[in-house]
Amino acid sequence: MGKREDQQTQEFLWIAHTELASAPGHPFYEKLNELLDAESFDVFVEGLSAKFYAKRFGRPSLLPGIYFRSLLIGYFEGIEGERGIAWRVADSLGLRRFLGIPLTEATPDHSTLSRTRRLIDLETHEQVFAWVLGLLADRGLLQGKRIGIDATTLEANAAMRSIVRRDTGESYNEFLTGLAKASGMETPTREDLARLDRKRKKRTSNKEWKSPIDEDARVAKMKDGSTHLAHKAEHAVDMDSGAVVAVTLHAADLGDTTTVHETLAEAGMAVAELVGREAELHPDAEPQVNVDGIEELVADKGYHSGAAIQWVGESEVLSYIPERKQTGQRNWKGKQAERRAVEANRGRVVGDYGKQLLRRRGELVERSFAHCYETGGMRRCTLRGRDNILKRLLIHVGAFNLGMVLRKMLGAGTPRELKNRTVCLVLRMVAWIICRYHWNGAVKPHNAPILAPTQPCRSIRSRSQRIWISATCTTGCYGSPMRKAHIESCGVSSRSCKLPSDPGIAPDALKAAREISRGKPDHISTTLAQAVALARGTARAIVLAKGTSRRRGIRLAPPIMTNKLQARGHSNSQPRSYF
Repeated sequence: MGKREDQQTQEFLWIAHTELASAPGHPFYEKLNELLDAESFDVFVEGLSAKFYAKRFGRPSLLPGIYFRSLLIGYFEGIEGERGIAWRVADSLGLRRFLGIPLTEATPDHSTLSRTRRLIDLETHEQVFAWVLGLLADRGLLQGKRIGIDATTLEANAAMRSIVRRDTGESYNEFLTGLAKASGMETPTREDLARLDRKRKKRTSNKEWKSPIDEDARVAKMKDGSTHLAHKAEHAVDMDSGAVVAVTLHAADLGDTTTVHETLAEAGMAVAELVGREAELHPDAEPQVNVDGIEELVADKGYHSGAAIQWVGESEVLSYIPERKQTGQRNWKGKQAERRAVEANRGRVVGDYGKQLLRRRGELVERSFAHCYETGGMRRCTLRGRDNILKRLLIHVGAFNLGMVLRKMLGAGTPRELKNRTVCLVLRMVAWIICRYHWNGAVKPHNAPILAPTQPCRSIRSRSQRIWISATCTTGCYGSPMRKAHIESCGVSSRSCKLPSDPGIAPDALKAAREISRGKPDHISTTLAQAVALARGTARAIVLAKGTSRRRGIRLAPPIMTNKLQARGHSNSQPRSYF
């Protein structure tokens, strides 16, 4: 047995390049690099950033391509800060290969990333974001006809305890001490100050208080009900594909009816630029982006106001914004144009098409928030100042749009999703092999029918939910998870048995077990058990024959009740379900 002390030798001064450690590279980042290289991304960003670099003097700088790729890594790896990005790049050979940094050079430090971000202006980051929109438009992933707008709050990199008065510059504790002494307390304690603070109204108004660290941050209530200094990010999402057309950053105390003007204008300009770009590059091809620009706007109740809807109508855009419940009647005196716009919007919202748009808005817009800020790691800002945060936000959301292109190419928009897809592919191959062979090794006929899944594959986190798969013991059809067509095709009653999911068995393995062809009725449960055991690599797959099955709140009638129904003359062609 060797010891660690024996391995602690002096490193060689010279080493051959063939002996350096190497990595094959991550397949996701390899494909992303192929996409960026094919579209001449490095040439584009170097041309934009050339004015910020000295031609002759100065230390060797960070290449613009490496800088923007590092920010893309922040989204794909779910890293919130530049320190984390720098550490992750230094730790991974695959990311080093993605950035194009050889092993003989050091990876960029977080201070280098921060200095480069401050060096390159906001307009350059906006042009990089527009470049990504061009990729989406070329591949038919952006139409720009229907736009959904919504906003969310981002926690600022500043604490509530650091706020000061705008007029005098006093801290919150000093202000309370002055109020306590003015009320007659000579030496107030912390309990006295807390009691005095609870009795005050509007204790932290943004008109009176500010953060000396981040003056752009505002006191706001977060989604979980807590109060923090925050910023407000607003997305304009294409309702046909889910791509983010525009992203803006506002003060957290501004209302939705105020910020919608800037966001809709940014989205309209982005769509107009894409139409012009498409006409210049492909004049004879069929246009992918709507040549008439934005025609419909979908938003939630927070964006409803008479003035806002009238402004949207004057911009030749149809609005689908639901109203808040109001007590009494509104006074329309002198507001006839506003009244006509509100009533027209009300008529559109209650229609079937308007309801479909509102449901789709809740799906696509909230999905962009979840990917960018929850799994993307930017719910809490690590930067300060509106421009700095917006620079990072533009590239972060641009990476989300790039993920849509890669999802069309690879079937996965992030490295984590590609890994899950690979596991799912292996399980599908296992299920296909089982479909062609019986449990006893006999070859099945090539024309044997294969039972396709009735519902699309849904991503479910492993080891977090109990999954029960129902199989049939006596017939070739399935139980409660299947539709009536599969039950009626058998023509006989089904007695269900349950295959409980072991916490160690992945849900994809259980789903693959469902995709088994209709074999002999006596061997269905055994084949299901073997499918799960083979997918997991163990022999622990237990099939419990029971009379009830629970899946999505549906309970099947047990065999005893089925016999009673047969005795009463009821049809037994399909199981009775009740909640």
